[in-house]
Amino acid sequence: MTNAVLNNILTRRSVRMYRSQQLGDGALADIIEAGRCAPSGGNNQTTHFLVIQNAQVLNELKALVTREFAKMELTEGMYKSLRASILRSRAGGYDFIFGAPTLVVTANRRGYGNAMADCAVALENMMLAAWSLGIGSCWINQLRWLCDNEAICAYLQALGIREDEWVCGSLALGYPAQPAPTPPVRSGNPVTYVR
Repeated sequence: MTNAVLNNILTRRSVRMYRSQQLGDGALADIIEAGRCAPSGGNNQTTHFLVIQNAQVLNELKALVTREFAKMELTEGMYKSLRASILRSRAGGYDFIFGAPTLVVTANRRGYGNAMADCAVALENMMLAAWSLGIGSCWINQLRWLCDNEAICAYLQALGIREDEWVCGSLALGYPAQPAPTPPVRSGNPVTYVR
């Protein structure tokens, strides 16, 4: 495909194994700016970006997430990825960011009806920007699943998330440790045209 933007969209893959090399400040700034420039409902621009690169903080957060997931009950019909997070946490050593050296947490105001949509478009912008720079990413739901957990809330608030905000999604960022997988054949996501 000759269109660089469409090619970037069609070739981007989620990366679940990262090198330890930290992102350069310039590349990280470009990725964050791509997120900040995403559209928002009513141009509210209330998405809060918490960028964590401190290895000790990431390790503490991973341990806390593992502990809190391990306490959760498994229920009938539970979303399979949430179930897997609980089971992996109970097994120990759960790394919900796949060894990425950078985690970007997106939060928005509690009760704001467009919070998830605003954060989602920011996350997608950052994923596409990262891929265009040779940097891998993976959307991370675990902090959103735990956004009402007291221990997680307290930890994230100590890092800068405000009391009136909730986590809508996160993004693992880093240099891929292996080649990107081949794009899967798309058989879902039906399209209906009304002309």
